[in-house]
Amino acid sequence: MPGKSSKGPRQPLLGAPLDALDPYLPDNGNLGYRISRYDLELEYKVSPNRLAGTATLTATSFIHLRRFTLDLASSMSVARVTIDGKRARHSHRNRKLTITPDTPIPPGGALTIVIRYSGSPRPIRGPWGEVGWEELTDGALCANQPNGAGSWFPCDDHPNAKAPYRFSITTDSPYYALANGVLESKRTRAAQTTWVYQQVEPMATYLASVQIGMYKKKTLATKPVPVEAVLPHRLMRNLDIDFGRQTEMVEAFVEMFGPYPFPVYTVVITDDELDIPIEAQSFSIFGANHCDGSRHAERLVAHELAHQWFGNSVTLSRWRDIWLHEGFACYAEWLWSQRSGGRSAAEWARIYYDKLAAHPVRATLTDPGPRHMFDDWVYKRGALTLHALRLSIGDGNFFALLRRWTDKYRYGSATTEDFIALAANYSTMSLGPLWDEWLFTATLPAFPGPS
Repeated sequence: MPGKSSKGPRQPLLGAPLDALDPYLPDNGNLGYRISRYDLELEYKVSPNRLAGTATLTATSFIHLRRFTLDLASSMSVARVTIDGKRARHSHRNRKLTITPDTPIPPGGALTIVIRYSGSPRPIRGPWGEVGWEELTDGALCANQPNGAGSWFPCDDHPNAKAPYRFSITTDSPYYALANGVLESKRTRAAQTTWVYQQVEPMATYLASVQIGMYKKKTLATKPVPVEAVLPHRLMRNLDIDFGRQTEMVEAFVEMFGPYPFPVYTVVITDDELDIPIEAQSFSIFGANHCDGSRHAERLVAHELAHQWFGNSVTLSRWRDIWLHEGFACYAEWLWSQRSGGRSAAEWARIYYDKLAAHPVRATLTDPGPRHMFDDWVYKRGALTLHALRLSIGDGNFFALLRRWTDKYRYGSATTEDFIALAANYSTMSLGPLWDEWLFTATLPAFPGPS
């Protein structure tokens, strides 16, 4: 699936089962149609962890559809499904909602699917732990990567299936509700408040997110990119220390990577501690332990911000290419360190090369395997690959390439092959040997640069 998100039918990847889109997540994603818009009406009661939703999906068929499927966790109960206003039969098991239209949908047919559902959302267990909708001590968050979106809404849960979204979230009035995109309206009636967000730029399902908590909002910058923070009042005293250089960071990455791809960037800090930060389109989520007044998590602040370019705007077409997200975001940490007066990117490259050399991994960067695609070596070897490329083509060409990458595939999907093809335009010599060593060979190559 090279290039931007295709408007044509998606085909199964080589080596996958015939009914699978991606061998890394063979049970996720659905064939035969494409969703062009999600409209989610959600009502959430925090104390009992109860979610009621109406999902309106606008879609187009690619084949003669007698029935089709959506991803939805078994913890959600479906009450009713309609297609273009007509009741449709449905069954729901093994995290798949199967829908049978009253009459088959012809190829090219437009359809509006409305699904009413409810339940007590909980994360989906898998090789990567628990992902999806998660309760906090007093609120909730979403951490969908890679296959948790179906824990709270019916969807075509594959990163190549990007679409705009509208979120309407109704919850108890003391709580702040955040979703992807721009706040369009906020209305309070009696003891409940409804928050409406529009996410206009196409978004992968795993990046869709709702955050609910006893939060206050603080504006950190209004231009050139609006930067905001949403957090508990008790953590405000540490915000300027731990996230004080966030605006500088945005400006530096705009210079390095090109225009910020979304209308606003928000940092969410929960009242609970989190093991790791979480990325979502147009915002990032950190735990209270990342805002303790020590500034110890600044590399993570840089990492999550970089994902807005590498992962959220330019999204992988298949999970085996996760280095296109994590390797780039990790290298952004090193670039920020150098820009802010810390260790240089070359120094970090040396440090992490030695760590990788001390614990060899017998897998290639472009095919780490589904169980290991989020292992730290993927992040670090991905960053080292970019450092080797930078030394090979020079700083001017390297940063020109990154800016062209984020421009050409803006709001779309891409593969490693797309990056290789684009990089060829920024080198006077063949990059084939570099790619062979760093991407397609399991053995760690020689250190890129002076020993």
